[in-house]
Amino acid sequence: MDKPTTSGKTVINGPMHVSLKHDSAHKHVTGTAEYIDDIAEPAGTLHGALGLSDRAHAELVSIDLEAVKNAPGVIAVLTADDVPGFNDIASTGQHDEPLLAVGDVRFHGQPIFAVIAETRDQARRAAKLAKIDYRDLPHWSDIEGALENGGKLVTQPMTLRRGDPETEIEKPPLRIQGSMEIGGQEHFYLESQIAFATPGEDEDVLVWSSTQHPSEIQHMVAHVLGIANHAVEVKTRRMGGGFGGKETQGNLFACLAALAAKTLKRPVKFRPDRDEDMVVTGKRHDFRVEYDVAFDEEGLIHAVDATYAARCGWSADLSGPVTDRALFHADSSYFYPHVRLTSKPLMTHTVSNTAFRGFGGPQGLLGAERMIEEIAYAVGKDPLDIRKLNFYGQPGSDRTTTPYHQEVEDNIILRLVEELEASSDYRARRQAIVEFNETSPVIRKGIALTPVKFGISFTMTAYNQAGALVHVYQDGSIHLNHGGTEMGQGLYTKVAQVVAETFSVDIERVKITATTTGKVPNTSATAASSGSDLNGMAAYDAARQIKDRLIDFACRQWKVDKDDVEFLPNRVRVGDEIVPFDTLVRAAYYDRVQLSAAGFYKTPRIHWDRAAGRGHPFYYFAYGAAVSEVSIDTLTGEYMVDRTDILHDVGKSLNPAIDIGQVEGAFVQGMGWLTTEELWWDDKGRLRTHAPSTYKIPLASDRPRIFNVKLADWAENAEPTIGRSKAVGEPPFMLAISVLEAISMAVASIADYAVCPKLDAPATPERVLMAVEQLKAM
Repeated sequence: MDKPTTSGKTVINGPMHVSLKHDSAHKHVTGTAEYIDDIAEPAGTLHGALGLSDRAHAELVSIDLEAVKNAPGVIAVLTADDVPGFNDIASTGQHDEPLLAVGDVRFHGQPIFAVIAETRDQARRAAKLAKIDYRDLPHWSDIEGALENGGKLVTQPMTLRRGDPETEIEKPPLRIQGSMEIGGQEHFYLESQIAFATPGEDEDVLVWSSTQHPSEIQHMVAHVLGIANHAVEVKTRRMGGGFGGKETQGNLFACLAALAAKTLKRPVKFRPDRDEDMVVTGKRHDFRVEYDVAFDEEGLIHAVDATYAARCGWSADLSGPVTDRALFHADSSYFYPHVRLTSKPLMTHTVSNTAFRGFGGPQGLLGAERMIEEIAYAVGKDPLDIRKLNFYGQPGSDRTTTPYHQEVEDNIILRLVEELEASSDYRARRQAIVEFNETSPVIRKGIALTPVKFGISFTMTAYNQAGALVHVYQDGSIHLNHGGTEMGQGLYTKVAQVVAETFSVDIERVKITATTTGKVPNTSATAASSGSDLNGMAAYDAARQIKDRLIDFACRQWKVDKDDVEFLPNRVRVGDEIVPFDTLVRAAYYDRVQLSAAGFYKTPRIHWDRAAGRGHPFYYFAYGAAVSEVSIDTLTGEYMVDRTDILHDVGKSLNPAIDIGQVEGAFVQGMGWLTTEELWWDDKGRLRTHAPSTYKIPLASDRPRIFNVKLADWAENAEPTIGRSKAVGEPPFMLAISVLEAISMAVASIADYAVCPKLDAPATPERVLMAVEQLKAM
């Protein structure tokens, strides 16, 4: 198999492209996987808790912490005055997010102080004893409130445009203007936020953090303590889930743990309970998409003008990049001849929203699919036909340019959709559903086939780099470290497969080690679905360096040419002699061959000019398609997903078993976002859906009753990624849009499919029932 590499050579076949189990799978199911809260606590370990605001927006008139300080077990109470460096943990450099509040509070649940006590229970109880006087200020917690109060933004908006949308939108015979409300989403990782800090000598501090971005934690801790980065080491072996919620949101807990540890010269752990975690940490952004789309009688789009307003919260966090990426995916899989797209990152008095699987892309893509759905109802056609009519064209056509002026060069969406359309028997099933609905008085069915085109790369160009460290020891065992983090997605396993294949050895020889800033510096977040692309290539680069040295040594030692050295499974052919791998390594050591290497990789071809709205921000696109069939109860609004068929593009899969698991999990998580998961703040700005009792994530029983997931085994990345694979983390999340659209079709049957139901998300049973009743009344 051809496996292109950075050197342009091919790599020997081995464990890549094979279904191997997750390296920690057996530990997950037996409960032996070690998370941060499982690490044995050194003698003298203290525990922290947060003192939170109970106002959404208010001036801090006075703070009396005497009762807190005198509570049983309390060792210290920290406020902003105790920060030796900078009281700021803003991830984007806008300096708008204090570690602990000063002067005022801007969301209900904002940390004001931290309690450090002998036990976690003592710290949490003491944190409730503070006496704080507030002077209430005006607050708003949603997009409507933000717009009514001047539409203040947390960061600069962005506009993408191509063609002449202002003029051209007036020309076609048909035009639709509408809006869609898209709800946010709680990450609900199984392991809550947690940090454990141990003080060292001088300025040194070691921080174990459940984070997707150890280098950012390192920067933030150093920033808060007023020390150099080299004094801070951050380690992450695994997370119990992340989904974007541990990209920036761990900063608070890591910085407080490190601050307390250095102040008190004792180890300190911060672990909020589920309610506190949900109140304090950011979510997926709510969006309101307002669209104006012009098209002809066939349903072919001519011009689009749309605005994407987002509930961002009280500070910027990652809202700028998130709303940017929403615009990057506002075309979904469709070509817009004339287009203007504008973001509106609105400030609200709620927790600052953050990264979440898809990073704004799902909201942008969902808005596009709503426009397609509306067009289909307007011209009386199957939405699938409107989709296919508006797909991007093949290279060489005049329908390949995105709104951000990148050419779609690797388009396989039509092939994916038509293959799935045939394999799922979509047309016959849709006709059968229409016939069923004609005679069913209560239960109605719907079916929808929706596509995904998702750009892969960080839109901040600098983040598209990775490092790795590989050691080969004298016994032939291999130590692997890289900047990627493991949150259950199987990244460590995939990168280990890359290293094992490079040396043509069993994967059991490769030791996977905890991500640490002390081994690989200046790492990017494990996000943007780029973990395997970046770290796989970096690890390959390191392993290839050592392999080349071994080849050179073998040529010297055995006096043969390079062509006479071949790496076979766990051994090496040198001329006519077969040498065990570990024997060759030991001999190379005695010849003083360097058996350690640092690898590096940076993504080629990408560039982006945000001010101009032009560039090539994505290295490639990942594609997918899903068909979902649902049944709804028109008397209650309840529904069931009867069947889902998925065909997804991961290029040449590094590990099909892990990739299929990622597709299945992403789909179910996306289904939860669009159907059951609803965030709700009351009129005092309090999050009321802050626990499993009030926030409904999907259960195992909610998965489609028939669930057919297949990887497009014919697909191969046109770009020279590691093994010609493609990213898998985020793209399949959006396949769940097929569920929302299938529910919409079932509702539309009430009015004989004459009216688009315009379901907002999440389409809870209450919303479905309201839509049914509205159509009945027409």
